[in-house]
Amino acid sequence: MTTHGPVSSRRRRLLTGGAAGAALLGGVWLSLRRHAPDPAVEAFWAQSFETPQGGRLDMSSLRGRPLLVNFWATWCAPCVRELPEIDRFHRDFGARGWQVVGLAIDGPTPVREFLARMNLGFPIGLAGLEGTALVRRLGNERGGLPFSVAFDADGHVAQRKLGETSYAELAGWAQGAG
Repeated sequence: MTTHGPVSSRRRRLLTGGAAGAALLGGVWLSLRRHAPDPAVEAFWAQSFETPQGGRLDMSSLRGRPLLVNFWATWCAPCVRELPEIDRFHRDFGARGWQVVGLAIDGPTPVREFLARMNLGFPIGLAGLEGTALVRRLGNERGGLPFSVAFDADGHVAQRKLGETSYAELAGWAQGAG
């Protein structure tokens, strides 16, 4: 019996040490994977869009602070309904560091005409029909609208939603990621 006692004790220590080591390696792998750059997100930050006024909207200039991006179109009724809510979020949470950008998946003329009727306080970029491929790369497999993506200050996707949002929902996102 005395020969089995020390062997069992040593075996237990080895098993416990091995399990602890595996847990540590698993945690490190998960942490690295979570913070590894997502190629689709990195490509998003490299994008530049024409604005309805004729300027450029470089997404890279917005990195470093939380950002809400809303993909919308003038012909999309839920998009049009949520824009005042998004504008309210922009006004209320801008002082807390949040930025908001609308990317119109639409032609320049309809967007200009729409913005002449609805004054929005946040920047609008013209993503055109290519914007549909962009929303798919950002996690909206169906390519439907409206589609909203919240990025944290590090530029990682914090939230995404296909469908109409509300001010309360966006405020909840900001509380969690801001």
